[in-house]
Amino acid sequence: MPDITATLRYLIPTGERPIYIASTGGADAALNVGAEFEDREVTVHNARKLSPRANLDREGFTLREHISVVKDFYQLEPQRDLYEAEITDLVLTVSGGRDAHVFDHTLRSDSSEVRGLHTIRETASVIHNDYTDASAHKRLVDLLGEDKASQRLRGRFAIINVWRSIRGTVWNSPLALCDAATLANNDLVASERRAHDRIGELELVSWNPAHRWYYYPQMNATEALLIKTFDSSGDERATRSVHSAFANPLAPDDAPPRESIESRMLVFFD
Repeated sequence: MPDITATLRYLIPTGERPIYIASTGGADAALNVGAEFEDREVTVHNARKLSPRANLDREGFTLREHISVVKDFYQLEPQRDLYEAEITDLVLTVSGGRDAHVFDHTLRSDSSEVRGLHTIRETASVIHNDYTDASAHKRLVDLLGEDKASQRLRGRFAIINVWRSIRGTVWNSPLALCDAATLANNDLVASERRAHDRIGELELVSWNPAHRWYYYPQMNATEALLIKTFDSSGDERATRSVHSAFANPLAPDDAPPRESIESRMLVFFD
């Protein structure tokens, strides 16, 4: 598949703190951000052509073959422990981590009909990263408690997102991923994230022509995309890979809607 030209939505910084209100899922689930955005046409390169392939510590993302025993992710709960063990093994093998803690699964679709049927959320169609440095540390404390978190904070930890199709080939709303080496700190704008059960932070992204974008054409259910959303290492490793769903100009008119699951985990290295 060739590289493509696509439109991505960048934040227009105004000096005001953006507020992102997370949807609760359903047919009417939609992006709700109190901020101004601009559409930019960018080249999105075919990541399958990279040699060597993309790496979590260099670009901030990587694709791996991964066949799950779970056949219906809308009925995940009976096999939740099994799936979490599967993706933990995958992430630890790829990242070199010592152990991990899976803490979230989010189902998404770009079809209002599918969202209504399964009460799931919309695709995330603005460029973002799931955590700021502060909210990543807060998430660790919230999940593990002060005592365990203080022990873990003595070493390196990361937050990694495992993203996959749960129904066929992804044509519509694939993910564009920014090479972490092309992202500058001043491109990132800390934004409040409000959900029904807690308030956190994520990062929105302002335009920088240096950004280099990639995607994996025609991802299918036998593949898993690993995205690093935080790394405490403080060294030359990638800290984050900002990303966004986008309208694929190569998608056939009769392509099915995107249906996906993303699973987040804390990964510990020491």
